[in-house]
Amino acid sequence: MKLEHRYRIDLEWTGNRGEGTSGYKSYGRDHTVRTEGKHAIEGSADRTFFGDRDRWNPEELLLAALSQCHMLSYLAEAARAGVVVVAYTDRATGIMEQTNDGGGHFTSALLRPTVTIADPAQAELAESLHAPAASKCFIAASVNFPVHHAPELLVLA
Repeated sequence: MKLEHRYRIDLEWTGNRGEGTSGYKSYGRDHTVRTEGKHAIEGSADRTFFGDRDRWNPEELLLAALSQCHMLSYLAEAARAGVVVVAYTDRATGIMEQTNDGGGHFTSALLRPTVTIADPAQAELAESLHAPAASKCFIAASVNFPVHHAPELLVLA
């Protein structure tokens, strides 16, 4: 049986500088993303596209979603396997290619998780958990570009 989960956000454009979209450079790209019971996310476009560099842009949010999803899937796999993870960080990067018509798309993402475990005897098992975690990540399964992984494992000293 397939379970269906629904999500909802509210988006409000806050970049009207008094002239609306009367010209490509006349409006701000600022916007706010909200959902019930959570802090708002202040978004914009990438600076390249006349956005505010101090706000999150959609490309960063997509990369963050991929990183978060892999982490949550990995931690679940670790818990099921009895591997005690004591720290997890990621230095994810993504590549977006702009097309001649002004559009574009991501061509790849690279997640670089650094996982710290408590027991050195579980190192091999801990390393092996990235593959099933990657296959269970809902976000990675939803994109049409490869999501690569270059994990690093540390053992608590």
